[in-house]
Amino acid sequence: MSRMLRLFFACLLLTGLALTAPALTGSAWAQPHARPVLAAVPIGRLDLPWWKLRHQEKLAELKQKHPALLFLGDSITQNWEHAGPPPTQDFAPVWQRFYGDRNAVNLGFIGDTTASLLWRIDNGEVAGIAPKVAVVLIGANNFGRVHWSAENTLTGIAAILHELHTRLPQTKILLLGVLPSERAEWVSESTVAVNKALAAKYGAGGDGVTFLDVGHVFMTGGHFDRSLFYDPLLTPPDPPLHPTAEGMGRLAAAMEPTLAALLGDKPHH
Repeated sequence: MSRMLRLFFACLLLTGLALTAPALTGSAWAQPHARPVLAAVPIGRLDLPWWKLRHQEKLAELKQKHPALLFLGDSITQNWEHAGPPPTQDFAPVWQRFYGDRNAVNLGFIGDTTASLLWRIDNGEVAGIAPKVAVVLIGANNFGRVHWSAENTLTGIAAILHELHTRLPQTKILLLGVLPSERAEWVSESTVAVNKALAAKYGAGGDGVTFLDVGHVFMTGGHFDRSLFYDPLLTPPDPPLHPTAEGMGRLAAAMEPTLAALLGDKPHH
């Protein structure tokens, strides 16, 4: 093949890529020729059969229920569906007490990062519904295997909020801070950095977002309380990351006054 033909086909290939690649706007690109921030790029996990099935089941549930209250997140949110045993993982009664009469749908997916939640939002999980409130708790897994920075995580969260505002313009958003954990020093530092930045941007209720940092409920005497996390009780034990049923009860109680006000109903206890 001549050099001119090779150049011709290369141009065709680049043109095709430009036409088919997903558009990235806003802070997903730092500059015109920079690499995209993966935390703000929709990345599905359809290679995992359980994840694909859960996505399909949730689409059907959303179509049937038309929820007034939506929870979007990762495993910490998905855990609300778990009904034990053991008692430390018996979350369903707490969910029922606080959200059972509020027509709520749980869109938590184990292992999801900001990128995977963004993919689900882009692929039907907020289509055709108009909830009064959407509760967002995401970011912990950005500090897991993918090792994304606090800065990139903030970009991912901003992308999620932008998509929610665009697709659910009448929905009030309750953004929770990333929960504390005890995985590594850099993770703890990144968690603090993310929550501090979110508080600065949304703490006054700006941009249609109410920010709430509930990390204090996992502290006792000013120190991180490992007993409120079930991971150390596993065999083999893992670092504290997922709250126990008691911990999630504390979380629900801490966010309840704000959530009830956003929903316009009476606080649940």
